[in-house]
Amino acid sequence: QVQLVESGGGSVQPGGSLRLSCTTSGFTFNSYAMNWYRRAPGKERELVAYISTSGGTTNYPNSVKGRFTISRDNAKNTVYLQMNSLKPEDTAVYYCNRPVAFSGGYWGQGTQVTVSS
Repeated sequence: QVQLVESGGGSVQPGGSLRLSCTTSGFTFNSYAMNWYRRAPGKERELVAYISTSGGTTNYPNSVKGRFTISRDNAKNTVYLQMNSLKPEDTAVYYCNRPVAFSGGYWGQGTQVTVSS
């Protein structure tokens, strides 16, 4: 059974940093690309980072490019999201996602990130 578990969220001041982790099980981790999404209050879910199976390709929207870095450790079946220079608008629940062709894929329970003074 596919399982994704996020951790590392918390409360931080603007300009601060957090590193999120997503531990996975139940599938061949290095056979799948992985995503991080977020959902802020009153807004639609937004893709914030993508990483290919090998980690050789990453993609970010302009809203986080240059501040967020996605990485993976295939030996640990874990994907990370390093978030620097955090802004109040980054406040959201962050979700790990394993995409599936022609469907939304699998999701973790989410971890709350709050950026405030």
